[in-house]
Amino acid sequence: MDGRDLVRSVKAVGSVGAAQGLRIVRAAWRRRRADAAGLPPRGAERARVPGVLECAEPGPGGGTLRFSRSELRVTVTVSGAVFWGWDGAGPEPSYALAGRCPEPDPRAVLEPDKDGGWRVVAERMTVVVSRQGAIEVRTPGGVTLRRDLPPRWWEPAGGGTARWRQRSEVPADARFFGLGGRACGPRLRDGAYRLWNTDPGRPFGPGDDPLYITMPVHLVVADAGTHLVFHDTTWDGTVLLREGEEGAGSGHDRGGMCELRMDGGPLRCWVVVGSPSRVLLGWASLTGAPALPPVWALGHHHARWGFGSEQEVRRIVAGYQERGLPLDAVHLATDHHEEHRVFTVDPDRFPKLPQLAEDLRRDGIRLVSVVGAAVQAEPGDAVYDSGTAGDAFVRDASGRLVRGVGWPGETVFPDFTDARVRRWWGRQYEERLAQGFSGFWHDMNEPTSFAAFGETTLPRSARHSLEGRGGDHREAHNVYGLGMARAGYEGLAGPAPGQRPFVFSRSGWVGMQRYGGAWSGGVATGWPGLRASLSLVMGLGLCGVPYSGPDVGGYDGRPSPELYLRWFQLAAYLPLFRTHAGPEAGRREPWEFGTQVLEYARVALLERRRLLPYFVTLAHLARRTGAPYVRPLWWAAPEDRALRDCEDAFLLGDCLLVAPVLQPGTERRVVRLPRGRWYDTATERAYEGPGRVLVDAPLSRIPVFARAGAVIPVRGDDGGLELEVWAPARGRTGRGLVVRDAGDGWEEAEIERYTSRRAGRRVVVERSGEGGGAEPPCSVRVRGLGAE
Repeated sequence: MDGRDLVRSVKAVGSVGAAQGLRIVRAAWRRRRADAAGLPPRGAERARVPGVLECAEPGPGGGTLRFSRSELRVTVTVSGAVFWGWDGAGPEPSYALAGRCPEPDPRAVLEPDKDGGWRVVAERMTVVVSRQGAIEVRTPGGVTLRRDLPPRWWEPAGGGTARWRQRSEVPADARFFGLGGRACGPRLRDGAYRLWNTDPGRPFGPGDDPLYITMPVHLVVADAGTHLVFHDTTWDGTVLLREGEEGAGSGHDRGGMCELRMDGGPLRCWVVVGSPSRVLLGWASLTGAPALPPVWALGHHHARWGFGSEQEVRRIVAGYQERGLPLDAVHLATDHHEEHRVFTVDPDRFPKLPQLAEDLRRDGIRLVSVVGAAVQAEPGDAVYDSGTAGDAFVRDASGRLVRGVGWPGETVFPDFTDARVRRWWGRQYEERLAQGFSGFWHDMNEPTSFAAFGETTLPRSARHSLEGRGGDHREAHNVYGLGMARAGYEGLAGPAPGQRPFVFSRSGWVGMQRYGGAWSGGVATGWPGLRASLSLVMGLGLCGVPYSGPDVGGYDGRPSPELYLRWFQLAAYLPLFRTHAGPEAGRREPWEFGTQVLEYARVALLERRRLLPYFVTLAHLARRTGAPYVRPLWWAAPEDRALRDCEDAFLLGDCLLVAPVLQPGTERRVVRLPRGRWYDTATERAYEGPGRVLVDAPLSRIPVFARAGAVIPVRGDDGGLELEVWAPARGRTGRGLVVRDAGDGWEEAEIERYTSRRAGRRVVVERSGEGGGAEPPCSVRVRGLGAE
């Protein structure tokens, strides 16, 4: 027995109470015993590399290259992405891919290269394979974007899963982004980043890693071009990053490095090259279009663990209404359940929940329910009884139910890697719909099981279906939340076919955007937590998850009025705009922070309501193109090195640049502008980029800029659609897109395209169409002319 674990066990009992403390101590020891008995010892290992290239066989989109100790399959697809897999690995089966794998590109040709290697030549790239198994991806002009060195495997002498390592080289000027939801960044600096979805067990800040959503996908932005890399394996692993160094003209540049070390799974890789917009379009075509949220989900959400009762919910809603503050959704946390049991309602505190939901809906407010992954392991619980009858829960290597600990006490866990179980779980949401809920917030789905020591999740030896292939938690862990999101989304589509499901999740994996969005989880209250909030949203967007947002104010502490307001102002420009806090954090309603904060928060709320048509348009564009709502400044100009290093501002679509205040006491701040003319939306003063400008950032607002020529759909004073047009520079034109959405349903909305141009002192706005320019069918307001 480890003495430190014994000490942790004693502390656990004292920190959470005797009953729950004993449960988490027993759970930790059960997990250790299960893995000791259920996981094979690694024992001696032997290393292997591909060896020497012996022959090549052409195939659709590329071909197969055989080495003395391995083989490599290379395929360029019609979408322009390239796939390669070692040791016979193909693109499927895969949790990441949406539907069928894209067809090979018949124009791609396998041909000999110099020094005995081979290359696949395609329209958007050339893939060169050396005699030892190194793989280079080059632009059509021959510039190297990345070079993967020959991989190395470590295979157990007695058979079993092989570990492997893949090291890659990138240009010296390259910058790394992505890897899921990371609190540091959005630019990922030198360091190790683990690929294992993890509940940190405490509020987190920029120094904490890993967190709830990790993904083996990252973008590399360099002068040579932008590319995305995805290693399609769900196992635990670590990514080591090292940025390059340029030799300041001496010619002695040191390139950047990325090294992936995985505990198992196939060694297979996808690479997509092109402009950032083309890369994310290709990524969406591979992994699936993002789910389209209903319009109300793009408004303001209010949540708190500890509403306590139906009366408290009504009191808070009345507070918003009395003060004229927009509110679109109220979220109920696990304390609205009966003894924290999923798919239940406490009859004493919420005796008339369907009536509450109906009353709120009449006022335009939806009710959202938390749904946890764990089920109370107690006969008599309806979900436990039906799941047990259907053999829905995860078992260990001996066939016994895996038991953990959650808020309800001792729990069991559905196996979301089994299609049959997903269908069963999806049917449980009918109870939530009957209670009047319109949306669902998935929590604790890493999955989390409280433990006094060790990992707070299921035993790695726990058995999973993995779509009938069979395997253990080492392979299933990272996709557990993804499977739960799929179960909920597909389960909701049946009983409410005319409504778009609204699901967002704390955990997930590549492809989770097909079923909804994400939120930050328990970000720490404090200015570092505020900065981490922006990093998480930007990083997830670049990994294909465009809809996400943080807990405004942080989860755990009591923010100062200034911090709360600055967080609120940032979140008003993020896709998921939600205030939320834990049970000890106090109230988070805007009026709880004083009269001044209330009035400035009102300004942010009204601006979000005014911009709602723009957010609706961005949501539809994300679904069709994969482009995130929130984009780094380098999105439109990746060749601008200064923009690659800018982490304190972002683009909201193509039209707006938002520069949040991320430090206390700030009344003015420096903003880096991309090239072109930009208008301060508060003063309408024009600035020319590229460059840095010093602008006012009073407590009443954060700096927001509009691109010259932008045509932005907004809500007019009469509640109807209005086009806000920012005057283009002389001799230049502008543009904008509008997508009108009735609010729900599956009808494919039309994209309206508008252009703006100067005609003397006037600005002309026209709707593009087959018959040429036409007047817009709504009111137009031109701004920015006064700047001249």
